[in-house]
Amino acid sequence: MKSEQKVQTQRIKQLEAQGYYVIKLIQTNKNGIPDIVAIAPGQDVLFSEVKAKNGRLKPLQKYRLEELEKHGIKTEVFRGE
Repeated sequence: MKSEQKVQTQRIKQLEAQGYYVIKLIQTNKNGIPDIVAIAPGQDVLFSEVKAKNGRLKPLQKYRLEELEKHGIKTEVFRGE
């Protein structure tokens, strides 16, 4: 099983290959914000929460994803293999 760090690196490479400008968030003013922000050439933004294969979302992470979606922002939970 891959570590979450390796899964993040994998997802960043995938998104960049698709043309996204990718930022790995380390610290924000809101706890629970997804790990990665990916901005498409057309300026669509994707917030990606990365989890290892069996990783689980914490309640605050789930809340933040729902909060972002309510603001019309695309989100995903990306799981490693």
